[in-house]
Formats: sequence, C-alpha cells, structure tokens
Amino acid sequence: MNRDSIQFYALYLTRFAGGFGVITLVTLLPQYIQTLDPTGVSVFGLFSVGAGFVIGMYTTGFTLAQTVAVVPLAWAGDRLDKGTVLVSVLALGTAAYALFPFVDSSLAFIGARALQGVAVTGAGLMSLALVGEISSVGTRANNIGKANASAFAASILGSLSAGLLYDAFGFTSIFAIIVVLMTVATVTVWLFLDEDETRISGFPFSDLALNRRILTIASFRTQYAVAVTLVRTWIPIYAGLSAIDGGLGYASLAVSFTVVAEKFTNMLFQPKMGTLSDRYGRALFVFVGGGLYGLIALAVPFSPAIGAALGLPETYPVLGPLSAAFLPLVGLSGLLGVADSFREPASMALFADEGTDDGGVASSFGIRELLWRPGSVAAPLVGGWLMTEVGMEWVFYVGGAFAITGVCSFLAILAYDFGPAALTEW
Repeated sequence: MNRDSIQFYALYLTRFAGGFGVITLVTLLPQYIQTLDPTGVSVFGLFSVGAGFVIGMYTTGFTLAQTVAVVPLAWAGDRLDKGTVLVSVLALGTAAYALFPFVDSSLAFIGARALQGVAVTGAGLMSLALVGEISSVGTRANNIGKANASAFAASILGSLSAGLLYDAFGFTSIFAIIVVLMTVATVTVWLFLDEDETRISGFPFSDLALNRRILTIASFRTQYAVAVTLVRTWIPIYAGLSAIDGGLGYASLAVSFTVVAEKFTNMLFQPKMGTLSDRYGRALFVFVGGGLYGLIALAVPFSPAIGAALGLPETYPVLGPLSAAFLPLVGLSGLLGVADSFREPASMALFADEGTDDGGVASSFGIRELLWRPGSVAAPLVGGWLMTEVGMEWVFYVGGAFAITGVCSFLAILAYDFGPAALTEW
C-alpha cells in the first residue's frame, strides 16, 4: 500500500466518524422533540417562543454555526497545514459529542448542536479539500465518491445503532460510541497524514467567488439546499412523530430504516457515479440528480396512499405494527439516495477542479458550503412553520419544488452563458 493510499484511508475514516455523529442526531430528533418539550421555551422568562420556531432551531442552530465557521476555517486550511486544522476540528467534535448526554433543555441542545456544526464543517472542508488535492483530475470524483460512501456507511450503522441503543439504554451509550470513533479518527489523522505543503497567500475567496462555473452552479445549489435540508430532516420527523402531530408514529428502529434507505443507496452508487462524471463531465449528473430528487420528494406525502393502494402489510417482524406507508416511505427514501448519488460527487469534483486550478481548494469548498448555508439555515424554520401551521405534507411539496426550480435555473444559465452543449461538456 503506497503512502497516498494510507492518507486516503485516514481521510475516509474521518468521513466515517463524522457521518456517524451527524446521522445519530438526525435519527434522534423526534425523541429530542418529545423529550425536551419545545413548547415550554421562553426568552428570559418574558415571553414564550413558538414550538415551530424551536423545532426549526434544533437544526438551524447547527447550520447557523456552520455558516459562521466556513470562511475562517477555509481560510485557515489554505493558509496553514490542512492536516493540523483537521486534527483540531476533530478534537472539537469529540468534545461536542461528549456534551450531549448532559443536555436537559432545548436551549442546551441548540448550543451543543452549534458546537457540533463548527466541528462538522471544519472536518468536512479539510477532508474533502485534502482528498481533492491528493487526487489526480481523472480520479477526483471517484475518490470523493469513496469518501462520501464512507460517510454513508457510517450513516447506516449510526442510524440503526441509534434506534436500537436508544430504545434499550437511552442517549448516553450512543454518544459514548461516537466519542470513541471521533477519538480514533483524530489520532489516525495525526499519525498518518503527510504535512500539507500547499500555502495560499491572500484571500482566495475573492477570486473564486467570481469564477464563472462556480457562479453558474450557484444558481442550482442555493435552491437545492432548501430541498435537501427539508426532505432529509423531515423524513425521520414525519416517520417518528405521532399521527396527531402529522407523522406516522413509528418507533426509533423503524425511523432508522427510513434514514438508512437513502444512505445505503447513496453509498452504493456514489463511487460509480463519480467515475462516470470523471469520464463524461459534471453538469449532466448535477442536472439529472437534482431533478430526480425533486420529483421523488413530491411523492413522499403519498406514502400512505401508495401503501393502501398496493395492499401492503401493516405489521412486520421485529418492528411490530406500523402502517401500509412504511415500505413506500423506505422505498422513496432509497430512491432519493440514488438521485443524490448522481449529483453529489459531480458537484464536489467541480468545486475541487476550480479550486485546484485557481489556487485555494479549501476556499473553493468553503464557497460551496456558503452557497448551501442560506437555504439550510432558513429551511428548518420554514419546515417547522409548515409542519405546525399548514400541514406536514407541505414540507415535502416545498422541498421538491425548490429542487426542480434549481435544476431549471441551472440549465437556463448554463445554456445562456456556455451554449446548449455545455450540459454534456463540463
């Protein structure tokens, strides 16, 4: 095994550890919503905050911290040793996950999520920047796909174990496992990652922000962030909340299956889709994946109707009584993973291409993160309001609509600025 391979595996391990932690919190959101009572939050005891806003802040606190952290962390990655920055944020993440067993209020949970958001952003930026930097152009999307597949493998294990362990032991045992994983990842990167000799002076954000390809894909990414944040966050909420709150009332293990389905199919297809985008270009895969995601998201609220029409069973071994919506919801979640496997490695490789060519690969990924942030910050607040005031199904209608308008905008700007053939030439 050559030195580059060892470094890739060390970076894949960080993606695995990070993915395990992130998905655990997503899977357990319904339990936190019910345990921490978002209806009882007030500001300095003077006035109460609406439950929809507090539920939205459970995710927005995380994404808001990510937004604030992107620029300084990306700048540090280009100006300093990316490996050193990566070790630092992994250590911070270890500390953040160690705090979760002590959370006893909505405000404390939001604060811990914010600390987690800083760590997740730094680890994601540095690991992907290093994978992109070490890779050659012809293998870049494939290696990024493998890195993402590691995160999805962890997501599958994390989601299943979160449901099982929570039902058996509560929150503490889950976070003990995450802390051990994060510690192992931190030590492995510290021991096996070569010194990063790339140093970029100045402020690469200013040049890359005007890059024509980045500006073009921004038209898609800013809208698609709303779609993915709503759909990924609300599928487990939809599955886990009681029927009176607009959900299906499934237990934690059944909720885990709805999350795992997307992660498994994404993990399975992403390396191959990355290879194909290395061979045939990036833009087509972004367009097809984003459009499919939107169409599938629109179908999620029809899971009960699909199950009833097909006469699907309502009781399952181990899982017990559920409803006819269970298999359609798991199937649609899996299809969302297939759709996103088209889009994600192609999009990441495009940003890595531009960052490597222009200098500042960490800043290029930083811009990618920043484009995601407005939608991911606003979407949970919108989703919380839609869920409590309009209806759970409207979370998925709005999410699907944003994905479809995103790909339409991307195609229109791409054709206008680069010509009709650009969809297959990028």
